[in-house]
Amino acid sequence: MTGLLIKGGTVIGPSGATFADVLVEGETIAALFAPGRAPEDTARREIDATGKYVIPGGVDVHTHMQLPFGGTSASDTFDTGTRAAAFGGTTTIVDFAVQRTGEVVADGLAAWHAKADGECHIDYGFHMILGGVDDAALAAMDQLVETEGITSFKLFMAYPGVFYSDDGQILRAMQRARDNGATIMMHAENGIAIDVLIQQALARGETDPIYHGLTRPPALEAEAVHRAIRLAEVARDCPLYIVHLSASEALEQVAAARDAGRNVFAETCPQYLYLTLEDQLGAPGFEGAKWVCSTPLRSKFEPHGRDLWRGLRTNDLAVVSTDHCPFCFKDQKELGVGDFSKIPNGIGGVEHRMDLIYQGVVDGQLSLRRWVETVATTPARMFGLYPRKGVLAPGSDADIVVYDPAGHTTIGVETHHMNMDHSAYEGTRIDGRVDTVISRGSVIVDGAGYHGRKGHGRYLRRGLSQYLM
Repeated sequence: MTGLLIKGGTVIGPSGATFADVLVEGETIAALFAPGRAPEDTARREIDATGKYVIPGGVDVHTHMQLPFGGTSASDTFDTGTRAAAFGGTTTIVDFAVQRTGEVVADGLAAWHAKADGECHIDYGFHMILGGVDDAALAAMDQLVETEGITSFKLFMAYPGVFYSDDGQILRAMQRARDNGATIMMHAENGIAIDVLIQQALARGETDPIYHGLTRPPALEAEAVHRAIRLAEVARDCPLYIVHLSASEALEQVAAARDAGRNVFAETCPQYLYLTLEDQLGAPGFEGAKWVCSTPLRSKFEPHGRDLWRGLRTNDLAVVSTDHCPFCFKDQKELGVGDFSKIPNGIGGVEHRMDLIYQGVVDGQLSLRRWVETVATTPARMFGLYPRKGVLAPGSDADIVVYDPAGHTTIGVETHHMNMDHSAYEGTRIDGRVDTVISRGSVIVDGAGYHGRKGHGRYLRRGLSQYLM
């Protein structure tokens, strides 16, 4: 074969929807043609996308494969997790390499390269978690930006004794990022105050999973977001990206900063759009442990979900990621029986992001164009991958999804491909379906099944953010 032609579909991109045929040669997109105008080539494979959407492969910029946490490790390896992502139409992930307090940054990065090398089914990059900000870590930030293609660094206002950075450390990291062009990603919750609430709840005998959410109230997310924004301002408008934003009050802080023209951005995740504290975390017995994550699910009696959808429409929320960090219920989540603070924090969802946000299109929450922006184009721009990723354009990598709006998907543990013994979205029905997935010109998912392989995915050295104001 000399190439691949996807014909008859509706291409969704930054300018909206257009009828076009997409020609792939090798690993990249060669051209887009008006329907029927591509040159004839009988040796070329053709995919009929009539009645379907043709979109860039999804870019999930927040995953945690094989992350050691809470006395165990995330249940998806880079092999199983990236394979599951491919089934769901995601063709690029950016995972988090980890440096804990007292560790050397380069050693943490090397450990994550060793986990991922030769294991990934789709392309991947890394952010760097800084768990100990000191002179050596600050120097390592410069080195990673210059030579490793790692241009974003995550800090934590939560988890004292594990990842926590105080305000002085955060300010120093922000100042260094402002100088080298990197973006600071922030887990924004007031972890010191949260630990007090946790100990008070346990002392009262409040041990069920719902108390995980009740001891991490929206006010302590909003306070931390506000503080991070102010610290970034002191650091001469260091680019700041708030991860897994879940609460209306936190969104208000981001919106105010953006209205003031600041380089402040935020993501949310599907769990905060679809799941709630009462219905999931508050499930009978220990069942709610399946939905323990941080930031936590929020109350259905407050407007958080509605406000987050609105934030996606207005671009106060720029990106939808998953914070994919799966743990099995048996033997992993059960570590917290009798003490919610010992439940490993994380929900698995890397396979379902594209579908769940498309359901927002069906339900009138988002436009088709905005769907593609939040799951593909903007993540690529935000983290230095555009236009190689996130758009269907000549010269871009041929990461393409054919999506069938007439199809249907029912999410459940019996059909998902993630290495989990339960599904956070069990029984959810999606009015659409991933039809075909192409990674760098290779069809890896279609109606005949899975054709990908571990080792196909390549490490991506990223540039600086292309989304700054």
